Amino acid sequence: MGFERLGLSEPTLTAVADAGYTEPTPIQAQAIPQVLMGRDVLGIAQTGTGKTASFTLPLIDILSEGRARARMPRSLILEPTRELAAQVAESFEKYGKNHKLTMALLIGGVNFGDQEKLLDRGVDVLIATPGRLLDHFERGKLLLTGIDILVVDEADRMLDMGFIPDVEKICERITKAHQTLFFSATMPPPIQRLTQQFLNDPRKIEVAKASSAALTIEQALVTVGPREKRAALRQLLRTEEVKNGIIFCNRKRDVKEVYQSLERHGFSVGQLHGDMEQSERLKVLAQFKNNEIQLLCASDVAARGLDVPDVSHVFNFDVPSHAEDYVHRIGRTGRAGRKGKSFTIATKSREDDRYVAAIEKLIGNKLVEAKDFALEGSKAAGSAKSAKSPKPAKSDDTRKTAKADTPAKADDVPVKADAPAKADAPAKPEVKDEKPKESSPRGRRNAREPRESRSRSDNRRRPAAATDEKGNLQFAPDDMPKEPFVGMGPHVPAFLLRDTSDDKKAS
Repeated sequence: MGFERLGLSEPTLTAVADAGYTEPTPIQAQAIPQVLMGRDVLGIAQTGTGKTASFTLPLIDILSEGRARARMPRSLILEPTRELAAQVAESFEKYGKNHKLTMALLIGGVNFGDQEKLLDRGVDVLIATPGRLLDHFERGKLLLTGIDILVVDEADRMLDMGFIPDVEKICERITKAHQTLFFSATMPPPIQRLTQQFLNDPRKIEVAKASSAALTIEQALVTVGPREKRAALRQLLRTEEVKNGIIFCNRKRDVKEVYQSLERHGFSVGQLHGDMEQSERLKVLAQFKNNEIQLLCASDVAARGLDVPDVSHVFNFDVPSHAEDYVHRIGRTGRAGRKGKSFTIATKSREDDRYVAAIEKLIGNKLVEAKDFALEGSKAAGSAKSAKSPKPAKSDDTRKTAKADTPAKADDVPVKADAPAKADAPAKPEVKDEKPKESSPRGRRNAREPRESRSRSDNRRRPAAATDEKGNLQFAPDDMPKEPFVGMGPHVPAFLLRDTSDDKKAS
């Protein structure tokens, strides 16, 4: 069955044919007639099955009749990410080129003033992220009372990103009777409650099992050590016939590190994550779509916001912590009936084992280890052996050294017990020479007479000092201390002992 049997207008069919599409996907074949009839639709299908065209094509025909008014858009499409919103805008431009429809894109990272100018002119199609839409609404620059059709795309992703409260606010502010379309790859309980609240007798269209991956995707698991992940990724990139591929990481920091590592090894690669400016993100996406770069390191911001029809490979550098994200990540390949491959790199850890088990439970299949994959002459493998071998080698050497040293220690025992040898005065300079302290002034000062060499008992046996008539310290010849004097010795000048209290009073 072709698109001509779905009830679309001739100008829209011409645009579809110009885009190179002849046969509708299952979700398109079932959803388009229902949308044209004005019914609420709840569409459930995995990514890459054509959900975007299933609502953009009928919306173009419905909105072709009528006229938009200033600040009152006629239709609203909510998207979870900037990238996906921009992708839907491109679809409207491609399929609606034969219609005179106006469109506005409200996303973050773009100047408010430029967006307000578009709203003031009036738009037929408003594509927005929830946060930016509410910003315009609260500024009084946007009215939602003229909405005829509301589309909530990737509803489960809205839930993951915490946008459901914003979506509820928006739905409550659309007071006019309108048609609502919900599209999602998965249907968790919170999304089901949301559809029951805002959809009126919807037609449920489910073309694939919820949370399942496309059958055209070949999935494989690679298990390595924690420090072998980058080497395993590079080997996969070199051994697989990668036309273009997306490498997913769990954290933005890891995206940067993997990107820099691959760039150092000579790969054609770009990066995409939430810390980048919107202009940079759009530039990198354009380079990837135009095959100017072969690989794209991305966080989950691109898992559902990137629609490149012919991505050959997806690599999960990190096992996704949420099982649903796995379905969306690998859904970037194997789109529109094409074949694709996905590799998930897991470490030998309890955490990754738990994540892999959750993924296998969700998709209902076991992730099989990649065939004929072995980390070649890897530094990690060598380091693993070297990491184990030094321990026994070191312990053996230690044992041998200990055995060799034992007789020497036994021979030293009588010397330590010999009282005259212990009291021998020349032995002290030898001890001082073993630990020279010339590296600091403090060490040079202490080298003359270490404070530790004088015991407290010696200080207590030192005779008390006497003074003469002038107050100078005096010692009897027999009472002279044996240790050398430090500083002024026993003679203290009289002026240091002089009472200056009278001088102060006089002054």
